[in-house]
Amino acid sequence: MTYDVAVVGAGILGLAHALAAARRGKRVVVIDRDARAVGASIRNFGFVTITGQQAGDCWEMARRSREVWGEVASGAAIPILHEGLVVVARRPESEAVIEAFLETDMGADCERLTPDAAAARAPAINRATTTAALWSPHEVRVESRTAIPAIARWLEEVHGVAFHWRTAVHAVTAPRVETAAGAIEAETVVVCPGDDWATLFPERLATYGVSRCKLQMLRVAPERPMRLGAAVMSDLGLARYLGYAELAAAEPLKRRLDREQAQERANGVHLIVVQSADGSLVVGDSHHYEATPDPFGETAVDDLILGEMERALDIGAYRVTSRWTGTYATAPDRWRLTDMPDDATRIVVVTAGCGASTAFGIGEETIRDLFG
Repeated sequence: MTYDVAVVGAGILGLAHALAAARRGKRVVVIDRDARAVGASIRNFGFVTITGQQAGDCWEMARRSREVWGEVASGAAIPILHEGLVVVARRPESEAVIEAFLETDMGADCERLTPDAAAARAPAINRATTTAALWSPHEVRVESRTAIPAIARWLEEVHGVAFHWRTAVHAVTAPRVETAAGAIEAETVVVCPGDDWATLFPERLATYGVSRCKLQMLRVAPERPMRLGAAVMSDLGLARYLGYAELAAAEPLKRRLDREQAQERANGVHLIVVQSADGSLVVGDSHHYEATPDPFGETAVDDLILGEMERALDIGAYRVTSRWTGTYATAPDRWRLTDMPDDATRIVVVTAGCGASTAFGIGEETIRDLFG
């Protein structure tokens, strides 16, 4: 069979391109070397983040992707586990960043909360250390380990997308895609390689200076029942997420954090906590950059993450039930890249760890570019 669109890679970015093409009535095939998605698309928070994304097209893509996530979650029967975001502030410098952010266009529908009002949104926050908070209503949380497979099934069953799992792609010269199982013909090809820049078009990807970011994450089980209520971040995030960190008001906060939490800053630690249906919490994360990171997690880094959680939340005793590392592509001067080897082929990579938050918008853009 000949397809209109072949998508290489079945992570969230590949699935987003498949959806955008299928909605235009295109015949779509998705090809992936693994039996299921096992990369960055499932090793994350399942946290669709708008507030705090870098100003400009990153934030705009996140806003559009959030709209599509609502449609996809409904169609694919993916539970929304909680909505909204509370960013707790513990320093006057953090409160200044919140005030500055609320004055930007990105602060629309967000608000500053008192500690009591923040606790009404997220009952587990530590009121003893919280001086104020930023509330955003825009975010949603899904369980990425089950959401990504559910999207693939929905695309196959409802939108007629064909999937070729456990099929490595060796070369792309549109309209021909050479795979381990034979050639596939497609009018256009979208390659979504994640952090694999050695297999397809390595010479083109090398020009972008791509590298990898390794992160560490944990799942913890509180011993007493508790409700998080919304995603929670600490003021470390105000100095890292570029929608806040690029504001002039963030500079005093960065300097203070460099003094007071030097180890967290050196290890790229910022706090995100989200809750799963069983009551457990997904907690992270850290950031270390290297072309080929080692696959091992460091206990000292996990301790930094858990220490920040304990300062931001009051959840009592808990157990760490699992730990993992993940990697994603990164580049020095961009949050994403779209490369065009020829008129019928696109290479698309998110290089800032925000694929779940922006993929659906990017997918629509690519398919619009290919088909008008």
